[in-house]
Amino acid sequence: MFPGNSSFGLWNLTLLRGTYFTEIVFPYLVYGILHYSLTLISATRRLLATAILDDPSNEYFAVVSQYCIPHHSFNYIYRSHFTSKNFDRTSKYDNDSSGFTQYGVLKHKSYIEILSEEPRLWKRYAARGRFVMMPEVPFEEFRAGSQFFVLTRKDSLLVLKDRTLWSKFKLPCFRADERYPEEHYFPTLLSMQDPNGVTGYTLARVNWNGTVEGHPHMYKPKEVTPELIHELRKSNYSGSYLFARKFSADCLRPLMRIADSLIFRD
Repeated sequence: MFPGNSSFGLWNLTLLRGTYFTEIVFPYLVYGILHYSLTLISATRRLLATAILDDPSNEYFAVVSQYCIPHHSFNYIYRSHFTSKNFDRTSKYDNDSSGFTQYGVLKHKSYIEILSEEPRLWKRYAARGRFVMMPEVPFEEFRAGSQFFVLTRKDSLLVLKDRTLWSKFKLPCFRADERYPEEHYFPTLLSMQDPNGVTGYTLARVNWNGTVEGHPHMYKPKEVTPELIHELRKSNYSGSYLFARKFSADCLRPLMRIADSLIFRD
């Protein structure tokens, strides 16, 4: 996403391919990934690098999965990042709670989930060995969060420049059941290096009711209704969640039926 007077033509698309996402119709870039592995981190870093080099005007970088859907038109999403005052741009680390710069301009913040009190955090931290992450990443600085987020150009560059934390997170885990590096690397890095530049919350709504083996609820076609979209938009931190997951591939037809009348109608 990059700033301008209109969102038309102001989006670039780069893709990464998951285990179950094998047919790509876009001829740009495709990277293969595996869940619970370093490939998702590596692919995300490559995607950010490609997007930054591709166009110096890009200011925001949204990383979503093939199971995500938008709640609004891309024009609405664009305006939300650059002009809307309905999104909380403050940070718990930020002394200025206004969300504006000293010149009255809306602050550009990264929208990434950052959690510090998850029940399995210590086991995830010690998965490579009790003291392996020290001294670069003390346990008090270790964070969790979704691997899908929207980053500013500043924070995207921080990710690309990082070598110190990456050298720790790419070490092998001894316990396979605690191997979730993609859920810790990005929130830990950004909370340590740019605490004032992140909101600490995500713009993607997830339903953890009825979770299966650590995965959120997967919506099926019969669940897709206008009422569901309205409910998924509700947020305590912003005017609206901008994305939601997870939706099965066969939800596409019922989603398209309500796209023009609801999802893409501002």
